[in-house]
Amino acid sequence: MGRGRVQLKRIENKISRQVTFSKRRSGLLKKANEISVLCDAEVALIVFSTKGKLFEYSTESSMERILERYERYSYAEKRLSGSGPGQQDNWSLEHPKLVSRIELLQRNIKHYVGEDLDSLSLRELQTLEQQLDAALRRIRTRKNQVMHESIAELRKKEKTLQEQNSLLAKQIKENDKIVMERLHLIQRSSALVLSEPAPGSVPVPSLAAGGPFQVRGPTGEEDGRRGKNTLMPPPPPPPWLVRRMS
Repeated sequence: MGRGRVQLKRIENKISRQVTFSKRRSGLLKKANEISVLCDAEVALIVFSTKGKLFEYSTESSMERILERYERYSYAEKRLSGSGPGQQDNWSLEHPKLVSRIELLQRNIKHYVGEDLDSLSLRELQTLEQQLDAALRRIRTRKNQVMHESIAELRKKEKTLQEQNSLLAKQIKENDKIVMERLHLIQRSSALVLSEPAPGSVPVPSLAAGGPFQVRGPTGEEDGRRGKNTLMPPPPPPPWLVRRMS
């Protein structure tokens, strides 16, 4: 007699159930890999154990891209079928998608910071390492670009400041020259005013004895009365001299 078909039902024994899960999981992952290689198909496989541990498999393209593609196609098919739900149904449909995407993003963030790596296979770890290396290269490239831009901007500012300083120094030198020329002109004008009499002024006569204001007698000789020369009172000083003395 041939072997009869085994009825599929939940394995009650916990140990047997765990052993069966490990064997069937490995076989399922192997079959997923085979179909992706033989048929050149994009395959994404997600398995959660009874303890909530995640096991996944994806082809060369990332799991995120396959899930996004699935969501687009699924949503497009529902729109084309003509049986699209109402607004409330749309929200009900989007909610589990968003929750799944949030969980996926949180798990990826943990992987990127080096946490929760026990569930990753060797291939997934290599893929994660390649992604991190590529991200580091992009970060370093951007950092070097920002540094070069900052250095160029600082050099440009330095050149502008030097030009402004040169211009200010030239202006200060010109202002000093103008001030010195004006001061020299003022000194020359003051010297000329002190050395030359005003136009139309009369020279101050000499008041010494025997000067031009000595009183002489009728014969032209000096008056010898009281044994000395008789002098006439001097004329008042001219107005320009009064102003200058005051």
